[in-house]
Amino acid sequence: MDIVAKARQRYTVKSYDRERKIPAEIVGQLRELLRLAPSSVNSQPWHFVVASTPEGKERIAKAADAGFQYNAAKIRDASHVIVLATKVAPDEAQLAAVLEQEAKDGRFVNDAARTSQNAGRMSYTNLHRFTQKDVPYWYEKQTYIALGNLLQGAALLDVGATPMEGFNAEVLDKELGLRDKGFAATVIVSLGYSSAEDFNAKLPKSRLPAEQVFTDI
Repeated sequence: MDIVAKARQRYTVKSYDRERKIPAEIVGQLRELLRLAPSSVNSQPWHFVVASTPEGKERIAKAADAGFQYNAAKIRDASHVIVLATKVAPDEAQLAAVLEQEAKDGRFVNDAARTSQNAGRMSYTNLHRFTQKDVPYWYEKQTYIALGNLLQGAALLDVGATPMEGFNAEVLDKELGLRDKGFAATVIVSLGYSSAEDFNAKLPKSRLPAEQVFTDI
């Protein structure tokens, strides 16, 4: 597979075909790409809300209706919509669950390895919690790594995608009960296939030339 060719073909969908749905097997692959996304010290400070029904998409669209109406149709007309939410603060129970899962998955050859992994993760967590005081920003950067995984995976699977920061986060957090669980909505991604009216599908891709974005040393 020529991944560069796929990247050249990828574009943000502006208008979805409401009748064309993503096959379940492909949706499963996209979900797994999100689950397998890398994160700093394997912190995994995220949660993903997936809407595939009209009712589910309508709940998410409320956040676009509240001041970002231009994004509402991209949510309602898509096959699937995913809200990528981020932990707003370190969660001791979640960190313990990550450590336990690593142990179940055979990551530790002995107790010393488990202790070392936990110490390393907590060292970085406490650096951002107490010294740099930027945990929400640090955690959000991890969520954007997951977003990149999703967008690239969608392109490879010939699925259209539209990442959106234009939504009312307070409305969405309340609608989905995210804050009660220690999360805040970071970005919405709608997924599906372009309609015949999607003007962006007909436009050439535009990026700065390589000599402006690379320095070889």
